[in-house]
Amino acid sequence: MSTSTLRLATRGSDLALRQAATVRDSLASRRFTVELSEVETTGDQLTDELIHRLGKTGAFVHSLDERVLAGELDAAVHSMKDMPTERPDELVVAGVPERGAAEDVLVTPDGVGLTDLHEGAVVGTSSLRRKAQLLAERPDLTVEPLRGNVDTRIEKLLAPSLQAEHQERHEAEQERREYGGEADSDYEFPYEQDVEAWFNGLVELERRALEREPDTEYDAIVLAKAGLDRAGLTHHVGTVELDPNTFVPAPGQGALAVTAVDGDLAADIRDRLDHAKTRVETTVERTILAELGGGCVAPIGIYARLSGGVVHTSVRVLSQDGTETVQVTRDLPVERHIDAARDLAAELAHRGADDLIEAARRDSERADDDAATAREEDE
Repeated sequence: MSTSTLRLATRGSDLALRQAATVRDSLASRRFTVELSEVETTGDQLTDELIHRLGKTGAFVHSLDERVLAGELDAAVHSMKDMPTERPDELVVAGVPERGAAEDVLVTPDGVGLTDLHEGAVVGTSSLRRKAQLLAERPDLTVEPLRGNVDTRIEKLLAPSLQAEHQERHEAEQERREYGGEADSDYEFPYEQDVEAWFNGLVELERRALEREPDTEYDAIVLAKAGLDRAGLTHHVGTVELDPNTFVPAPGQGALAVTAVDGDLAADIRDRLDHAKTRVETTVERTILAELGGGCVAPIGIYARLSGGVVHTSVRVLSQDGTETVQVTRDLPVERHIDAARDLAAELAHRGADDLIEAARRDSERADDDAATAREEDE
């Protein structure tokens, strides 16, 4: 790297580029010249795999970090919740910017809440944690896999209702043409706009949704609020925030991490970019996750909030079907937050979290074996 230019690796999705741009702007305002370099990751290539299976190998992370380790790029921007707890020794989390919203949101076409969804409603998510938490509250729900970028997921949600409305408007126009011109007809067109005017009033995301042929009709989906906010899509859908004490967020959710090789550059990035409160909170969350060892194979929510001299920490570990749960909330002293986080993880393990994680690991291994068998049969 030259003395003034930092080459910053990022995934190429719209959301990833937006996130990387905020890091670029923060560093650039502090006398860095920053160039963004898009890197395609394994997770971007394997679009048919579920998030938790991709996450086990850091599929959204390793490709970027490998370019940094090879010296081809200087640093990389990640969504912290995607990062495995086991990291190359040479790399450090050089910078942790101020965290966005950590909570999950329920997204529906009309903004209804979880309790208002009809019995058996279909909710989309590929997160084991979100699925288990949903089923724990509403065991009647049908939780179906959902992949894609934030805008793609919203398009899949909106497609059926928009397509149904388009069809209804089209049929109403046909009726108007057929009966509206007759002198004795009492037909009244039920809409203020014709189809063309209605279509012209749609935003681009809604127009793309109209062109989709969804395999599944979702009544709702669950997304991270931070991702929705950063993608600029909050105002295009109805959202209801989910209580983080029940729907405990993923470790690091809403936070970004900038990785770099340990050394002067990493120290410089930390000095210019790091947000102390977010660093403490996410360190607690990732320390507990590392101690539990669940990674992306078990439904685990960990949420830490620094206030004064304590880190208010909630942890919830569930069975994959949401029928069993171990949950603990503690105020950890900030002056020894890492050791206190390890102690809390040990308490959770003693209370049965280890058993739930081990059961989830067995289920995951069986699912992987079944998937491998199915692929062999197809060949």
